[in-house]
Amino acid sequence: MNELDLGAGATARCLPDLRCKIAYMGAQTEPRTEPRIPLSRGRVLRAAVAISDEYGIEALTMRRLAEDLGAEAMSLYYHVANKEEVLDGIVDVVVQEINDLVDQIDIGALGAGWKAAARARILSARTVLLRHPWAPRVIETRINMSPAVLHYFDGLLGVMRNGGFSYDLAHHALHALGSRALGFTQELFNPGDEPADEESMAVIENMTGSLPHLAGMLAEVAHDDPDSTLGWCDDQAEFEFGLDLILDGLDRMRTDS
Repeated sequence: MNELDLGAGATARCLPDLRCKIAYMGAQTEPRTEPRIPLSRGRVLRAAVAISDEYGIEALTMRRLAEDLGAEAMSLYYHVANKEEVLDGIVDVVVQEINDLVDQIDIGALGAGWKAAARARILSARTVLLRHPWAPRVIETRINMSPAVLHYFDGLLGVMRNGGFSYDLAHHALHALGSRALGFTQELFNPGDEPADEESMAVIENMTGSLPHLAGMLAEVAHDDPDSTLGWCDDQAEFEFGLDLILDGLDRMRTDS
């Protein structure tokens, strides 16, 4: 019995009765394709975070999300009911990232150590938010506190309790900290993220006669570190300045109570 090379990866094995059986050795087979990763809620939310990180929260739409996942838009609704549920979900993803980071902090919180421990937790939260600068605006619009958010605040309350806070004082402390507890400062006004130009400087100069103190402050103060800034004025120096004032005041109240 002889084997003949027929090219293209095929051989022919000739039997005595002259009938040949062709054996294909892969050259004529279909190329393999990678199996498609099935959709899941986690995969949808991670993709939504990635879009928001790269292009901003305004770019996040259900259509864009489906395109990035290589799926039909309608298939997303098996995993998230609507855009609002996506926004709730990506807040969960970011806050869980915060929890994973603060859970690694190893600072004794007993007694006076509470302040350093609380400060480390809050600044760690801010570190995560700086990786996702769209997140504070989304957090501000949520009406539900997710398990991840509740876990974060429970841990911060635990630090205060270990430091000797009563629940009543801890409650006051959370009100005083406000959004700073989660690593960002809510701002009353947001004129935009564009740096000051000649036109805006001219506006400030025209304010000098009627609003001399505001004009003087705006002319002197500059937030020139965009990598540490969330929003308009919430840069790292301003954030830590306000945070330390509050923590110092709370520590005095803790020892006086």
